[in-house]
Amino acid sequence: MSTPATLERPSPALLDWLASHHVEYEVHAHSPTFTARATARAEGVDPRTFAKVVGVSSPDGRRHLVVLDATDHLDLSKAGEVIGSDDVRLLSEDELTALAPDCQAGALPAVGALFGLATYADYAVRDDTDISFNAGSHSFSVRVERAGWERACGVVYGDLASESDSRPAWARS
Repeated sequence: MSTPATLERPSPALLDWLASHHVEYEVHAHSPTFTARATARAEGVDPRTFAKVVGVSSPDGRRHLVVLDATDHLDLSKAGEVIGSDDVRLLSEDELTALAPDCQAGALPAVGALFGLATYADYAVRDDTDISFNAGSHSFSVRVERAGWERACGVVYGDLASESDSRPAWARS
């Protein structure tokens, strides 16, 4: 069995989960990438249709998966409001690795149910017909019909993100 550091294939657990929940998917192989935007470029898709996946925790110990467009940043204050907690924090890399030992760090799929977590998504994700996300590996992603993924995951939508402004600081108003 492959270790997370050398995963050279999409997560079998993810593909089995998608198939068992009748979510049609396409697997895309690409050169290793380490950011959602870079993976979107490698896959040749609009970064607004590539999901950035973030793990968060609330003070009561509950953990959640948050899905954003690759162009956005998580607003922890907004996430707390949507999740129903006064304070949320990002999960550490060690916590994410423990949560998903069969996935490479930073390549978590946008399927909280695989890890016993609720899946929350920013409203912007709802605008996409199809979305892509990491398949547990930095070299593979999956593209799914958003509506099927949403239904199978039981996605809860909310205002979770602040849009990224990639212009230099001097050009921002």
